Amino acid sequence: MLNAAASYLHTSAEIRQLCRESKFTAPTPGLAPGFVQANLVILPDDWAFEFLLFCQRNPKACPILDVTEIGSPEPKLIAPGSDLRTDLPRYKIFRQGQFWEETTDIRAFWHQNLVAFLIGCSFSFENAMIAVGLPVRHIETGKNVPMYKTNINCIPTQRFSGPLVVSMRPLPAHQVVRAVEVTQRYHKAHGSPVHIGDPSAIGIQTLENPDYGDAVPLHPGEVPVFWACGVTTQTAILQAQPEFAITHAPGHMFISDLRDEDLTL
Repeated sequence: MLNAAASYLHTSAEIRQLCRESKFTAPTPGLAPGFVQANLVILPDDWAFEFLLFCQRNPKACPILDVTEIGSPEPKLIAPGSDLRTDLPRYKIFRQGQFWEETTDIRAFWHQNLVAFLIGCSFSFENAMIAVGLPVRHIETGKNVPMYKTNINCIPTQRFSGPLVVSMRPLPAHQVVRAVEVTQRYHKAHGSPVHIGDPSAIGIQTLENPDYGDAVPLHPGEVPVFWACGVTTQTAILQAQPEFAITHAPGHMFISDLRDEDLTL
């Protein structure tokens, strides 16, 4: 998924500039190593408090990194000077709780009562995994991370509810404990896994058909390891059915100016 226009870039600002110019529209795993990637949710202000409450009740899936001022597209805490209307590779538009369309620029959809939420992403601990010799299969194969809906229910609010979504990375059995040790430090990037092993135990019938992203191969002796995923927020939006919402397209994250180590315990 890493195209030639972005493969040589190493900073968050460089990636955001390419997105702003509509020159990069692919998934972001492996880009700008060391910089924190984030999920995006944009809602009208009359839905913002309840969504914040949903995130507070489900911090494993929805760790908040930044919340913008009403009407502002600038995440001042994690990327001052950036523009959430243009600086992601791809967005999803929802109307009345239904997916409406996908786009690479949301300036035409922006209005002054919107609030944007930036939520931690597991891509932020992948560099640490690679640094200690742990495989990250979707990066190795140039794919988007596989993501699955589970039978684990989030703690609901009055309007937001839905299943936990997880991302999966296969690991040799003898390296699973090391992966837990490495990732648990990144508490604002989903932290340690929520499940290890049998997918059916969390309601996933087959790994070959992820709900989002791309399937990746499991090699002999490997175990599927599952982490909470920020795409959980998109399933909650489908349940709540706000009149209008915008999210990132799964795997097409906002790359902030935070460094990965800023998210550790």
